[in-house]
Amino acid sequence: MITTCGSALRSLARALPGRHADPVLMFVEGAAGEGKSHLLQELAVLPGLPEPARLWWRCGAEGGPPEEGEHRREPALWLVDDAHRADEDELRRLRRVLEGLERGSAAVVTYRPEELAVPGLPLGGPPMTYPDRLAVLWSRLAPWDEERVRRAAAEALDESGCTAEAVARIHERTGGVPRVVVDLLAMVRGQWPAFTGTAAEVDAAGVPTRLAELVLSRTHALSPEHRPVVWAAAVLDGPVAREELIAVSGLGAATGNSALLRALECAALAEPAEGRYGFAVPLAASAVRATVPGPVRQDLHRRTANVLTRRHPVAWADVAEHHRAAGDGHRWLRAVEKAAGAAEASGRHQQAITLLERTLASPDLPPRARARLAPLLARNAVTGLRSDQTVEVLAQIVRDAALPPAVRGELRLDLGLMLCNQVGRFPEGWRVLETAAAELREVHSALAARAMAALVLPYQPGVSLDVHQGWLIKAMAAADDSGDEAMRTAVLANQVGLAMSWADPEAWELVEKLPVQSTDPACVRQAARGLCNAADSAVWLGFYGRVDDLLAQGRELSARTGAPYTEHSALGTLLLQAWWTGQWLGLAKRCEDFIAATADMPFIASDAYVVRGLLAVAQGDWGEAKSWLFQRGTFETERLPVPLGAAAAGAVIRLALARQEVTAAAEQARSAWQVVAEKGVWPWAAELAPWAVEALVRAGDSGTARTMVRSFAQGLGRCDAPAARAALVWSRAVLAEAEASTGERRGGLLEAATLFGKAAAAYAELPRPYSQALTTEGAARCVLAADTEGASPGPAPEAETTDTAVPSPTPVSGAAVVSPTPVSDDAAATPTPVGGASAATTAALADLESCAQRFTDLGAVWDAARARALLRTRQPARKGRPPGRPSHADQLSPREEEVAQLAVSGLTNREIAATLHLSPRTVEQHIAGAMRKTGALSRRDLAHRPGPTS
Repeated sequence: MITTCGSALRSLARALPGRHADPVLMFVEGAAGEGKSHLLQELAVLPGLPEPARLWWRCGAEGGPPEEGEHRREPALWLVDDAHRADEDELRRLRRVLEGLERGSAAVVTYRPEELAVPGLPLGGPPMTYPDRLAVLWSRLAPWDEERVRRAAAEALDESGCTAEAVARIHERTGGVPRVVVDLLAMVRGQWPAFTGTAAEVDAAGVPTRLAELVLSRTHALSPEHRPVVWAAAVLDGPVAREELIAVSGLGAATGNSALLRALECAALAEPAEGRYGFAVPLAASAVRATVPGPVRQDLHRRTANVLTRRHPVAWADVAEHHRAAGDGHRWLRAVEKAAGAAEASGRHQQAITLLERTLASPDLPPRARARLAPLLARNAVTGLRSDQTVEVLAQIVRDAALPPAVRGELRLDLGLMLCNQVGRFPEGWRVLETAAAELREVHSALAARAMAALVLPYQPGVSLDVHQGWLIKAMAAADDSGDEAMRTAVLANQVGLAMSWADPEAWELVEKLPVQSTDPACVRQAARGLCNAADSAVWLGFYGRVDDLLAQGRELSARTGAPYTEHSALGTLLLQAWWTGQWLGLAKRCEDFIAATADMPFIASDAYVVRGLLAVAQGDWGEAKSWLFQRGTFETERLPVPLGAAAAGAVIRLALARQEVTAAAEQARSAWQVVAEKGVWPWAAELAPWAVEALVRAGDSGTARTMVRSFAQGLGRCDAPAARAALVWSRAVLAEAEASTGERRGGLLEAATLFGKAAAAYAELPRPYSQALTTEGAARCVLAADTEGASPGPAPEAETTDTAVPSPTPVSGAAVVSPTPVSDDAAATPTPVGGASAATTAALADLESCAQRFTDLGAVWDAARARALLRTRQPARKGRPPGRPSHADQLSPREEEVAQLAVSGLTNREIAATLHLSPRTVEQHIAGAMRKTGALSRRDLAHRPGPTS
């Protein structure tokens, strides 16, 4: 029976006899460190067992069992540890005790199978004569699996260190041997700086002392003639066939076989898999390797490289490392080149990057080798994921005057691509790409076309649309001159991105020209990039129905051709699509998971950061919203791609307006608008315009707001950009609502309501449910305000408190809502219009109720609270209600529930007051009441309140 320590303990407990039952003998086999002694200790104190005497017997120690005739006759539980250490005399005495076990007695005997004097016989020879009444059982302890290692790591390390990567590496290197796992975890925990959970940190921790002493003592027990076979296993560092092990040892067939047999006998080596030999604990190889004399070790590495070269397929990265360790520089670099080429061909770009970075960092690398390897690094880095070290390595290499001009131009091209696409250093990247295009124009027309094509994509701030269009003309000419079909496809992919960005009528025809059926992997990789470019632009334009197909095909082609950067970009587009189309369930976690997975690439995670920030604003989590929108300090927002920067700026403006920080909102609006206007890609103003217009109007700068709306309309012209068209109508509605404060207010408000309604209808068509709800709310708000202005006075709603409500500026676009005197908590959920209300007012109230529900369904806590606050302003006091306030006993009132939700999300009392049109004092009273009724100890604790709510 093969068991873990825990299952062996349970088996032993079940097998132990009752007081008058036949005796039981159980042998427990386990390699060093697998927990045999621990098992006996657990058994000695295990509750629920019969109560015979527990008799410890540690073999090889002083004392031991009683002499003949002296051992106990009453029932006893013998706990015999390390039987492999017993000499002949002790084994004789132990056999006598076991043969004479009385009824109700039992014995558990542990041993290391690899150290038995007679293999397979824990009590030595000859075979023991077991009495018929004696039940003999056997159990072998197994190493821990990865899940058990994870639990041990969770106990020993903090959350940041207990990563899947670390657990897998610890399990792999320790072989799951419990004692080694525990010792290694102690070493890892004691590292400085603090352990962060990488495999490299696990490797750097070293070899636990117990393991090192055990394996080195076993190796030293071999004769000097036989030790090379163990040294060879240490250099090979993994189970290998006998022939390979002997070949690396250099001992020859006959001596090598003898050495291997002797190493197995003394447990210096093991047979982890049939016909494969190495160390029982892989980590032991490091301890042995460190003791091998330098010249001998170099010879072992040289022979290992030769052996590995004969395998199929050849692991060239391993071959390269052994050539390096052997001191064979020429063969090392050749193997590195082959390893990187193989990794690139199979799409393992990060592996190639790591190998090439380490190689190119060598200070004594010959210039010719540097010229060969650097372009290989650059190609992989551009196609793969970002590496800051790669950027620095390439920046240093391009300054090498000894490089051939064509090589330097190619490296500069790839450096520029990385700076723009993966690191987000746009101005620097743009300058590098311009230089590369000039350098390559005379020496390599295909690469020159590639550099020019990179200058076609319009996402970076500071360069206008017409400049990108000029580079497109040059790139197309250079690609045609090169005759390179893959380069023509690369230019076409960027042409698609440019055309789609500003809604060129021919954009969709260009998408159809991408050669997705090509048999050339390079062409397919560029076609995949073109599809993902098109999908990203389609999201910003509002063509949500087309995005899924474009991304599905683009991601499939990217995965097939090994383009992880394109794949990750597509994942960011999916997050934006989910935000706008209202697929918010689980979206926050998807964003956070994406950010965690790309922790060292904050630029590529920008979509996720912004979407997470937009969610936080809608959910009222204002404490976190700004942190997410500003990338948590990992990346400067002014370096974001223009459309993403505009969306983030819109959210920041809205947040400032909600907090009554009108001046700051207006400053942000002017700054962000200038970036979009300079770029000239007007569809990208869609997520900024309504909020920017509102900020300027509320700051008293209606003239600039009108200019913004006019420029937005002129810039769009007749282009097919549904999201921008809807945003333009929304912006006009915002302006009309604000300007209704002068002149004929009623007419202006109704005009604004009509515009809001048109915007809502446009968003419904896309569909964009959150934007639809916001604009529908705006239409209802304007209708209700117009009705209030034109209606004769009706019954006034009853005041909730006698203190003064927070004053609000004129509301626009859902940033704030004007409220008359607050109403009582017993107001019904659905408002009843004041008598004589018009059909338009009744419809507006129904629309407002629908908006509040839609916000709730989406999870937009703040928006739902604001909409319901406006609804309550139209609710009259109930006739015949007894004087005084309604009693809710120990349940939260509707208003307390609403205030508690906003408090949990992080809003301050003043922010809650502004949202619900109460005074801060009233908000404070509601929070205190909610905490008292629920027993919450803090505002945040209201999220976990156990008390009932209404």
